[in-house]
Amino acid sequence: MSCVFKLMPSPVGQLTLVARGTKLAAILWEHERQNRVRLGPLQESVDHPLLLEAECQLREYFAGSRERFELELDFVGTEFQCKVWQALLTIPFGETRSYSQIALQIGSPKAVRAVGAANGRNPISIVAPCHRVIGASGSLTGFAGGLEAKQFLLALEGEETPQLAF
Repeated sequence: MSCVFKLMPSPVGQLTLVARGTKLAAILWEHERQNRVRLGPLQESVDHPLLLEAECQLREYFAGSRERFELELDFVGTEFQCKVWQALLTIPFGETRSYSQIALQIGSPKAVRAVGAANGRNPISIVAPCHRVIGASGSLTGFAGGLEAKQFLLALEGEETPQLAF
């Protein structure tokens, strides 16, 4: 099934919202690393109902009036990646988890690095809140949207902003 997209300006840069059928398949960053998320050919659709709803909910989130997203998601990845991405959905608004906590949650306590790799390939940024995953020391670590965007999102959610890791 082919994917359609819609561009959306946001406080963290231009986002590309991508739908596959009636489900959200991706939210891509303005300076997206090539092939981080594999989607195939994309066709623009500024009036796709799911993309309009995703944009509306993201605007509410950025305005501080939405803490949970209510969108159907279409995660495509390995079984392990999908477990990690599903675990991201359980992190409450305004809270963080470490990579090791996620590894424990999915039943793979020794797979901390693999959790980090899967987190880095999360196709549905913000909605599946990979920005809420931080280093064991409490420091901010890699983020597809950039560490400044991660810091912004955590501050928006009222989380004490951890130190940037360099």
